Amino acid sequence: MSLANRVADEMGTLVQGDLVGYSVQFDSCQTKPKIKYMTEGILLREMMSDPLLKSYSAIMIDEVHERSLYTDIIMGLMKKIIRKRPELRLIIASATLDAKIIKDFFNNNLTDDPKNDTSVILSIEGRQYPVDIFYVAEPVPCYIQASVDTVIKINASQEKGDILVFLTGQEEVERAVRLLNEHANDLEKNKKKEKITVLPLYGSLPYNQQLKVFRNAEEGYRKVVVATNVAETSVTIPGIIHVVDCGFVKMRWYNNETHTDSLVVMPVSKSSAAQRAGRAGRMRSGKVYRLYTEEFAKKLADSTPPEMIRHNLTYVVLQLKAMGIDNILHFKFVDPPPTENLRNACEILYALNAIDINCELTKPLGFHMAEFALDPLYSKILLSSGEFGCSQEILTIISMLQVETVFSKPSTGMGSIKARIQKRLFEVEEGDLITYLNVFNGFIQSEMSQGYCHKNFINYKCMKRVVQIRERLEKTLRNYNIPITSAIKSTEVIRKCLVAGLFPNAAYLHSTNVYKTVRGDVELYIHPDSVLYTIQQPQWVVFCEVVHSTKLYMRDLTVINSEWLLELAPHFYYKTTSIDY
Repeated sequence: MSLANRVADEMGTLVQGDLVGYSVQFDSCQTKPKIKYMTEGILLREMMSDPLLKSYSAIMIDEVHERSLYTDIIMGLMKKIIRKRPELRLIIASATLDAKIIKDFFNNNLTDDPKNDTSVILSIEGRQYPVDIFYVAEPVPCYIQASVDTVIKINASQEKGDILVFLTGQEEVERAVRLLNEHANDLEKNKKKEKITVLPLYGSLPYNQQLKVFRNAEEGYRKVVVATNVAETSVTIPGIIHVVDCGFVKMRWYNNETHTDSLVVMPVSKSSAAQRAGRAGRMRSGKVYRLYTEEFAKKLADSTPPEMIRHNLTYVVLQLKAMGIDNILHFKFVDPPPTENLRNACEILYALNAIDINCELTKPLGFHMAEFALDPLYSKILLSSGEFGCSQEILTIISMLQVETVFSKPSTGMGSIKARIQKRLFEVEEGDLITYLNVFNGFIQSEMSQGYCHKNFINYKCMKRVVQIRERLEKTLRNYNIPITSAIKSTEVIRKCLVAGLFPNAAYLHSTNVYKTVRGDVELYIHPDSVLYTIQQPQWVVFCEVVHSTKLYMRDLTVINSEWLLELAPHFYYKTTSIDY
């Protein structure tokens, strides 16, 4: 969206005109423009209705080195499209990618004559100013606090210029922003000269809030942007001279035992570190402060592993099936995914009734699930909600799961205690997802009041985003003639509907006082942020995701009855006496 606006501005036109437009999930601004900016997910959905992309004469895929799931799927499909449409021009753009791999992938030349190559490498010299890189002498105990301390030192001692801080996720970004804002307030009170204005930047931040990072700071202030790796390549923020790199990134890794993606905080790769450092040399010479040792930097991996080999592939298989790809094992990926991951994906989709025994999409459920830009487990829950008579509540819960967090976490002692007390007002023994439902209902009853959010330590920006997502999902359900009904006060019906999609993510409380997955017996623990963490542990739960830090933690839990698993997924579970309660 920001790129479309910038290009429109430079060309002296509006985004809503017929020259520049954009299309992203849950938002679109276009009238058949000549230049259209879109996310990879939107392009993939367009391929479903127009398999040969006949409405386009040129496609440019940027930041390919990030190697997202969508990127690899699109490149595989584009290889097939170009064979049918040799006149179509495809541009693969990246600053750090091994270009030869991509050239060989798209090259259809079967002869030894390089003149017959169907792909070429074009190199453009980057406009990069010198960048000084500094390392810490000893490893830091907490990179969030170290990032904050480094910003304070830069602001007090270094020349003018804005600061960009890289952290791993939304929660860490907001924690650092709170700490820096406290410091900024102290500077204001003490009438110091070196004042700062602190801004967050992450993927789920509303667009109007993201725009603030591109504006110049007021006279006498230094801009400090605290961002996730979305600022690594996706956007260029003007005025950045100093970069603080925590040295870590949050990535998903698929666990074949739990059949789930685990969020893992891991060291960045050398290519990612180079991308982050490059942010400091765009305007003039800059400085990079890496919060890890030089010896540690030398041991980093050369590049980030592509998502295709480390992600849950249920959505990939579902989308490829919707596009008529019969044999997924023979589909041309740049980096073929593990066969075991593909097998597991097909097993889960079959259990969800999205594909049949012949690995073909079911009608209408499988085709409808493919239309949603959601995890197939969530789309199955949405499409089942009409049968259970609780689509209003399920729409809310699934929408709440599309944002990273709705609860604010003050870093100060008293603020943290007050936030915990207020959160308890919404908590219920049925689990986190029903708690989210209470939070949203309270927000709506307050007429979407910002004061309500401030009082209850709820992220107002995230709640506004949830409302937007919910409206879009409800519109899609109505298109499929799913009745929009409410379960009123029956949480049992809502929880049973959740089990209809989340049944692969079931766990039970073992006699050793730890949870184990029903299939695989993998040990799991309740995440400290869960409402179930401080109450008596329930016997059976389903969870939405697993976070891997010191242990495998379940997040976003719902308390269930074990009989529901047999009732709603008899093809996936069977009763046995061997489970040790």
